[in-house]
Amino acid sequence: MFVYEYRSKKELFGLPLVHIVYGLGINPLTGRFRVAKGIIAIGNIAIGGLAIGGLSFGMLSIGGLALGLAAFGGAAIGLLLALGGMAVGLIAIGGGAIGYYALGGGAWGTHALGGNVQDPEAVEFFKRFLGSWVEHLQRKP
Repeated sequence: MFVYEYRSKKELFGLPLVHIVYGLGINPLTGRFRVAKGIIAIGNIAIGGLAIGGLSFGMLSIGGLALGLAAFGGAAIGLLLALGGMAVGLIAIGGGAIGYYALGGGAWGTHALGGNVQDPEAVEFFKRFLGSWVEHLQRKP
């Protein structure tokens, strides 16, 4: 299988500034999948400050399955913020959302706003960021 790899010569904290791995090739030295690791990491599997990939781990993580401080993806698990189809985090926004503050079609958490629950504190919290748009998410009696 074709594999392209780019690793910048500049490093920060022992990691390349940019590391890109294209393709699912196996590393012949380790027998494992190639992983992009860098301050900015892009690849099928990416680990870095900004990680973008099918499976991504990073401070800011974007991908199919994203894990990080802030995660955006199909399935997102974020320590602080998660946005995705299924989102789990302190603040979670998604089709299904689980968090202290949760917003979604189905929302579960201490303060949740969704099709299944309408917590007034969640309404006020999300109004700060989404403005009057939150009014459209509330069920009308």
